Amino acid sequence: MVRVTSGTVTHQRHKKIRKANKGYRGKNRTTFKLAMQAFMKAGMHAYVGRKQKKRDFRVLWIRRISNALRAMGLRYSAVKNQWLHAQMEVDRKNLSELAINYPEVFKKVVETKK
Repeated sequence: MVRVTSGTVTHQRHKKIRKANKGYRGKNRTTFKLAMQAFMKAGMHAYVGRKQKKRDFRVLWIRRISNALRAMGLRYSAVKNQWLHAQMEVDRKNLSELAINYPEVFKKVVETKK
């Protein structure tokens, strides 16, 4: 009888996790058990971070638009409400780019949407 071992498969699996943990400190990089825990925790943080990034950018765009409108003597909430009642879709990302890079164009857009 020949004893079957899973040494190569296990070694490859451990090696893959250790390679993914490159840059981690201490045993989180070298010891498989701790490395696996660190790898899973990092994956959880990465997942949450991808969702948080979308929220952060939306807040940034609204702040940029709000500051540009405030310079014109308007409030974001009031202008957004006007756009809502006019049934106009607002792309906050592009409006914020206009507000920063092309203030004259942004001013015209706000005036036409009134």
